[in-house]
Amino acid sequence: MLDRLKAFFGNPSSYHTPLPDADASHAMGALLVRAAKADDAYLFEEIVMIDRILAKRHGLNPVEAAKMRAECELLEREIPQTSEIAMILEHAISVTEKEATLLALWQVVFADGVKHDEEDELLHRIEAVLGVAPERAKELQAQVET
Repeated sequence: MLDRLKAFFGNPSSYHTPLPDADASHAMGALLVRAAKADDAYLFEEIVMIDRILAKRHGLNPVEAAKMRAECELLEREIPQTSEIAMILEHAISVTEKEATLLALWQVVFADGVKHDEEDELLHRIEAVLGVAPERAKELQAQVET
């Protein structure tokens, strides 16, 4: 009987969520997730900020933003190198969008109210891959810190 129940319900371990396309929107979301996890803590405040950013940038309602974040979390887990994620954006978005992405990253990093060296280091690596000048990156960081 147990075998028939298993056959009826299927094997839940065989269910697999498909990996989203590594497009610019999902790559940006994956970077937001990576930035939130840089200090080895993925806090509620950071998740809320990611959802807000995704909703605003992509015109999504809260449920759609949360779904997109979940897809971005999956992409973030599947691409081990931060530079690989950032390189997707490097050629796909304008300078203005790169700066907006960096600003969003700083918003996520500061969402928990604590600045960690690991987060700072990660964002400086991302700004280099995106080609944002260090002076401009500091200006963007200062906008969020104040």
